[in-house]
Amino acid sequence: MTNALLRRWPSALGLTAAVLVLIFGADRESASTSVNVAVLCYFAAAAFDRRWVAWAGVAGFSVVVFAAELGGVPWWAAFAVVAVLLLGAGFAIRAPRHALLAQAGAALAYGAPAVVALYLSPLAGAILAGLSLATHAAWDLVNYRRNTVVPRSLSEACMLLDIPLGIGVIILAAAA
Repeated sequence: MTNALLRRWPSALGLTAAVLVLIFGADRESASTSVNVAVLCYFAAAAFDRRWVAWAGVAGFSVVVFAAELGGVPWWAAFAVVAVLLLGAGFAIRAPRHALLAQAGAALAYGAPAVVALYLSPLAGAILAGLSLATHAAWDLVNYRRNTVVPRSLSEACMLLDIPLGIGVIILAAAA
């Protein structure tokens, strides 16, 4: 039983992170930031054609959020610059185009609506950001099942973060 629990450490990590964010202030901003960190982690791994880069991106892109805010720049603007740089880096180092473009598309499909959510009413924004985050779990599942681009452990952790946090943000906003 201990081995089975140890193998599920990514699930425990993702769920713990979701619960902590829900306890300490889940809102449209946290949902939007979370989904955008996630898509950049996948995008970076594809751009550098190195799976481990996705885990490094969790910390790295969180630092970008804080640095942007300290500099008075919206985090999403800094992320847009990072995304363009990742795309350029991916082309420059000749990363596999299919993976690079698929992750770029996913970044737009999940990340852009979450940024738009920041400019809607608090309830509408929370719903859109929460849905963007929760539906990102489908992308996690695709990458988990294919075992491509990012480590399975990251996809697993991300699923267990995305769904409860996304739905939780919607519920909390609707209850307010």
